[in-house]
Amino acid sequence: MASAFNLGSSATPTQHRVFGDGKPFAKSPDEGTGHGSWNDAASRSTRNARSGSGGSVSVGGRGMSLAPSTQPPGSFSVELKSMNNSRTVTPRPDAPFPRTAGNAMEEDDLSNTEQRQVAIRDKIAKEMKIKTGTENMLEALLAKNPKQTKDQRLRVESELSSSNRKLAELHHELEEELLRAQAPTTPPRSHLSTLFRGSPLRSPSRATDSADGEMEEGDAETESPTYVLAETLQALETEGMSPDYYVERANSLVELFKRHQTLKYDLEWSVFGQRVQMMLLSDSKEVIAAGYRLTRYAIADRASIRIIRDLRTDELVILSLVKESKASIEREQALKLVRAFLDVKDGVHEISRAVVRAIVSVADHHDDRLRNISVMTLAEILIKDPGLLYIAGGIGTIHDALAEGTFGASESLMASFLHSLDAPHRRKYLRGGYELEAVLTPFTDSFADTVRAGRLKCSAKAISAMLKTWPGLLILARNRLQPLRSLLESLHYPDPQARDLIMELIFDALRIKPPSWSSSFLAGRRLTTYGRVSNLRSESDPKQLRPSYDKEDNRLDLTTHFSSLILATLLEAGLIKALSDLIEDEADLSLKRKATLLLTEVLKLSQHSLPQSISAGLQVLPDLLPAAIRYDADKHEISTATIYQIESINRTLARSGGISSGPGRYAVDEDISASLLSGDPAKNRLNPAMDETQFRNAILETHVLNTVNYVKWKWDLIQRIIEGPLTNPKRLDEAIKGSKFMKRLVGFYRPFKYRFSLLPNTKPNQRYVRTGCALLRTLVQNPEGTRYLAENKLLRQVAECLAQVDRMSGLTSSSPLFSREQMTNTLSGGYFALLGTLSGDPNGLSMMERWHMHNMFYHIIELKDRSDLIQALLGNMDFSLESHLRVILSKALTAGSKDIRIFSTKLLRKYVVGNQLASGGSGIGNADWVVKLLVTQLYDPDVVVCQVAVKILEEACNQRDYLEYVVKCRPSLDHLGEIGAPLLLRFLSTSVGYHYLDGLDYITQEMDDWFLGRNDAYVALVEASLSRAYVDQPRRNSFAPEDIVDLQDIGIVPSHFYRELARTSEGCELLEQSGHFNEFATTIRDFRLDDEDPEVLLKVKGCLWAVGNVGSMELGAPFLEETEIVQHIVQIAERAEVLTMRGTAFFALGLISRSKHGFEMLLEAGWDSAIDEKGASLGFCLPVDLGKLYSLSFSPYVRDSVSRRVSRENLKAATSDPDPIRQKILMLILDMGNTVLSKRAATDLQSVKTKHPDYFRQVDLFRKSLTILESHHFRLPARRFALDLFDKNVMRCFVLDEDCFSDSDSTSSR
Repeated sequence: MASAFNLGSSATPTQHRVFGDGKPFAKSPDEGTGHGSWNDAASRSTRNARSGSGGSVSVGGRGMSLAPSTQPPGSFSVELKSMNNSRTVTPRPDAPFPRTAGNAMEEDDLSNTEQRQVAIRDKIAKEMKIKTGTENMLEALLAKNPKQTKDQRLRVESELSSSNRKLAELHHELEEELLRAQAPTTPPRSHLSTLFRGSPLRSPSRATDSADGEMEEGDAETESPTYVLAETLQALETEGMSPDYYVERANSLVELFKRHQTLKYDLEWSVFGQRVQMMLLSDSKEVIAAGYRLTRYAIADRASIRIIRDLRTDELVILSLVKESKASIEREQALKLVRAFLDVKDGVHEISRAVVRAIVSVADHHDDRLRNISVMTLAEILIKDPGLLYIAGGIGTIHDALAEGTFGASESLMASFLHSLDAPHRRKYLRGGYELEAVLTPFTDSFADTVRAGRLKCSAKAISAMLKTWPGLLILARNRLQPLRSLLESLHYPDPQARDLIMELIFDALRIKPPSWSSSFLAGRRLTTYGRVSNLRSESDPKQLRPSYDKEDNRLDLTTHFSSLILATLLEAGLIKALSDLIEDEADLSLKRKATLLLTEVLKLSQHSLPQSISAGLQVLPDLLPAAIRYDADKHEISTATIYQIESINRTLARSGGISSGPGRYAVDEDISASLLSGDPAKNRLNPAMDETQFRNAILETHVLNTVNYVKWKWDLIQRIIEGPLTNPKRLDEAIKGSKFMKRLVGFYRPFKYRFSLLPNTKPNQRYVRTGCALLRTLVQNPEGTRYLAENKLLRQVAECLAQVDRMSGLTSSSPLFSREQMTNTLSGGYFALLGTLSGDPNGLSMMERWHMHNMFYHIIELKDRSDLIQALLGNMDFSLESHLRVILSKALTAGSKDIRIFSTKLLRKYVVGNQLASGGSGIGNADWVVKLLVTQLYDPDVVVCQVAVKILEEACNQRDYLEYVVKCRPSLDHLGEIGAPLLLRFLSTSVGYHYLDGLDYITQEMDDWFLGRNDAYVALVEASLSRAYVDQPRRNSFAPEDIVDLQDIGIVPSHFYRELARTSEGCELLEQSGHFNEFATTIRDFRLDDEDPEVLLKVKGCLWAVGNVGSMELGAPFLEETEIVQHIVQIAERAEVLTMRGTAFFALGLISRSKHGFEMLLEAGWDSAIDEKGASLGFCLPVDLGKLYSLSFSPYVRDSVSRRVSRENLKAATSDPDPIRQKILMLILDMGNTVLSKRAATDLQSVKTKHPDYFRQVDLFRKSLTILESHHFRLPARRFALDLFDKNVMRCFVLDEDCFSDSDSTSSR
């Protein structure tokens, strides 16, 4: 935690150390002066906070709070205490704690403290004179030439630093002597030995004043935590102090627990618990809150929770939770203490039903400030122990919060219900799953209200969460898809917002990413205006974004498979008809177009992802839009226009490359300069063969010849001219020699014209960079343009600017063009994009060599403090041609900083993924240098660099030519361990790689590892990938380097050892010899559909993935026939009681369907799969009868007879009493839980209290009342009223087991 005291100090960094005599001194505030401050700052009211600074002594006021300005949960700096109390406010006896004994002093021969003070003051005076003389000398030296007096100045500064250090030490010693003279004698400490078992009581090296609020870093490291705890607990024993006194010490103990995490495991609770009890029984809400917080930080394990509960914290928490909102700090900390139980293993079982009842009453109170956190606490309990929440009546509370639609975190509540639905032992506590259908209410309810908009959004979030999980989908598809039908039929309600949200839900559930032009289309623009739509390929072109996988790769996209199931379910629920009706009825143009776009995407997706048995009937026109073929129909024109729009959208999607990107894939442009270098499509360029008159008119239209003000130039026309007519040598020669067009245009980019180079670095201004790149590309492709560019000052000035940041060049500048500020704020970084264009052409490389740019590049990449400059340089260069640039890249890969090495390694990806450098023939072309560099990166000393290289090589190895070349390089991956495993698995897919790994004895060892445990780890890997795809949505348009590789693998089936093994005949022979596949099949065959054992489930899931991966290979399919295991997997997918087991089996069947034999076996079992144009299965298999997947059983919950009998007996004992007045009180409290009788019961209770107040001081009656409150549901006001009837001292007597008010006392008082 940050410093508790805000010192105004300026101490040097060396002043925090403890010197030879063991005396610490003041230090700089940024070194954590609050570490370990556990004493009251008021004890130092007579002293100033001194700084041992070199040049000045700054005195800063200190607040008394131990909390930092940025507080973690549970700290108290604002509510609990005054922030700016004066030092003299607290009475003198409050502050001093017992002091440490035997502080060593250098003046051992001095007899008393007065003499020591005089001696120290003399030393201070002498040292001050030395310091003054040193400062004067330093001032004189600073006035002279710095180069001539450098050595002298360093010696004087060293002497001044030493003088400051000695002064700080002497001031500290003097302060200690002054306190020693005032402090009382040390009291005995013998009773502190009970605080810890076998721990030292104090540290002999501790020499700080116990009343000093400063804890130096040296002391924080060497402090004895047991001693600090003992001191603070002894201070808490003092009674009658102000609330701030106790809060201060409780906060300091919290800081101590944070610094010493193991301290709480050695606590002696007999002493610590007594202090906490006293704080929790305080009259001050701040002290009680501090007590709860201190208890929370002392929790170590379940045993410590039991000890805490023995302190009667359950009843104290209940009493705190029912208090009014003015005690918000106390109530908040009480609830946080309960939540801390959930963070401990099995800690939820230590939460009593009475406490959960109290939290339920808070969650039911809509106006309570803690309602939201209470609801979330109940949701966590539902996940960890649904039985406890059920008997406490909390499931209905979460259901109400979900159904009302105003709870902000509706998807989190839904997640807790979905988790409970997964397994039968948790599912039995729910009422048939109807709790989840309540989220449909805001959509199906036609009555609007003031909060309907918010309710719709919250419900949409919850439904979205349902559509991303197996339990949620099964709930929505139950009863013949009735819930989904209700949702789709609500599209008929004339509510624009509800319609829009439902369509957004479908877009999200099917993982359809609308094209980038959709917003303009929805606004009403015609698609015929999108002639230039193909320039959007840079955003979604799969050639740039997705690796070119071999057809044998068989990497199944699980998210697409699951989306196909959702799509088939929605189609069966009537999605097409609902959208068709919406298009015909909707008056809002935007919604009508959105529905048309969604209908088009659904039809396209169904054609690509669904079996023909489902998708074939969807394209039939009469069923799609009946009114389109009936000319006498009222809506014939609307239907006809819709068909035209669907066809137009499909054409536009085909031009923009949107179809092949597939649903659910993330568009990531890894090429940093791609957005700068992409040009307009060819159809928008001017004709290169235009005549001279047209060319001159086009140049005149640009206004370049009319004005030198570049803002008035038509830059879009300029770029079209550059990419069109100027590619014609004749037109280029005319532009250079016949007018000032080229001179002014190139002059605009010259650095020392300060036009382009000083433009702000904004997104609109990137057009100047794109035009500049196009201009240089056009010039270097023509001999005349190359000659002109070589003679122009542009490259010479750029080289001079590079020399300004090249420390070997000798050129300097007060404001270099490529300084960090200029690169961030201006377009000066665009010059590297221009140079990158040149680097892709031999003529451009020659011009760069002419101005020695490569030499400067060598020096620039050696700069340790300019990673931004190095990344701009490397990220924009084109390394396709063999040149010095490859050597520079190699140097950055091996000799750069860690960040540069990672960045450079990721740059190599675009040269191997997609085979950009490959020639037209077979092999990897001239990309061998990239593979060699990547193999070299496998031996990088930093494991992160190795990991990136492995991922890129793994992607490259999806192409067989690359794979064989990498194997030929024979990389050694033993030192990488698990990181290199995916790449080694890739080697298994060819015979060459198999024999290479077999020679290393890798295969048999790896097979044993997978069989004995890695299969189980694979399950966790796949489920984490799916979780990231559906829950942790990454940034879709992120250009962050760490996202480039990882996003490609989201939702994709990871590499599996047995799948790679089954790619070759040698691997299949080894698999057959090992007998592992038969073991997997036996495990699946022996699985009982109602089994819930987590270990069994994990084992079977691992076997399912292994069988699925082997079955996805053509060579592995015979294993399926021999074992006849497919039918058993189908049974698991259709009837397993644990719903996530169905999901795993579903995905395993998708893998099996990738092979021809597997596809045929699934057809026999009643499952069909989508196929491509060649008839090969895509792996998106579904049951022909979807209803087989959606069977779900709920067994009714029957409470254990013993616990039910015990509960009834406890309630009976609590509500019966021989004393008639006590009996009446108990029955009236019971009536408080009845909303009909509560008002009259409250009046009667108040009357009884007026007549017989002594009854409400009895502990036994209070205990019975708590039992009643635990047994029934009481609203929060009723609970508060019932508990407020009792005397405040009753709780103290109850907690401390004191007989404060006996029955005889109350009888006699009557």
